[in-house]
Amino acid sequence: MSDVLIGAEGVTKRFGAFTAVDSVSMDVNPGEIVGLLGANGAGKTTLIRILLGLALPTEGTVTAFGRTPDRTTRGRLGYVPQGLGLWQTLTVAENISFAAAAFDAEPPVLEPALDAVEHRLVGKIGLGLQRQLAFTIALAHHPELLVLDEPTSGVDPLSRARLWDAVHDQAEQGTGVLVTTHYMQEAQQCDRLILMSHGYAVAAGTEREIIGTTTAVEVDTPHWAEAFAALDQAGLPVTLNGTRVRLADTPPTTVHTALTDAGITATVHEVPATLEEKMTVIDRQPTPA
Repeated sequence: MSDVLIGAEGVTKRFGAFTAVDSVSMDVNPGEIVGLLGANGAGKTTLIRILLGLALPTEGTVTAFGRTPDRTTRGRLGYVPQGLGLWQTLTVAENISFAAAAFDAEPPVLEPALDAVEHRLVGKIGLGLQRQLAFTIALAHHPELLVLDEPTSGVDPLSRARLWDAVHDQAEQGTGVLVTTHYMQEAQQCDRLILMSHGYAVAAGTEREIIGTTTAVEVDTPHWAEAFAALDQAGLPVTLNGTRVRLADTPPTTVHTALTDAGITATVHEVPATLEEKMTVIDRQPTPA
């Protein structure tokens, strides 16, 4: 436990009658990338705010670097919130100077793309450059823990890949990383995952551990649109992967019967489920009492 950078034990957060986070326990260790996954509204951002000491838990305990989160512990981490935390009416250089002064750090050397817009207002540069700037600022004081809340939301695939390269570079240097995302494919970038749904941590482990023995049924037919409509009409958990019709955690016989009843000729076979399909299965299960 002495290596834990940040952790929660039985954390619950209520807003009146609404429970945003319910009995969640988790931790992040040096040099590992922990992914906090879930749909919008799953409770990820609320949990992040509690871990950072920006909100108090209704129940449970939180520790950061072995103590209760406070101003001192926040000086040891880098944080990129969903809203990026940038001053839109200040220039790139002014944002950097402000953040460096706040953390008593030297202003970082800028990448060429940011250096080229150094004197432009942040509100006048693109979202990709804004995210790059926020990431640069978060790393300027060499944090021991990096917390990224939806860091790739709204950016192009190339920018997303570059950001993940930078995240892995930090982890290789011993920095712990906690990253939230609703992109299930980004799970493969993480060492360990925590899946959240409706405020609960519903699964934890590696991608393979979470998927476990869950399978999916794949439907082969040239009439994929009709097959999708028929299975959906039958109330089955059908999804599309390109033109491949898939159903998670559903017996092949059930799928075949529904297609036959609809007059659709198709071949069905079992395949390993994806993480997104596993999440669909979990979301269909009753939440803990």
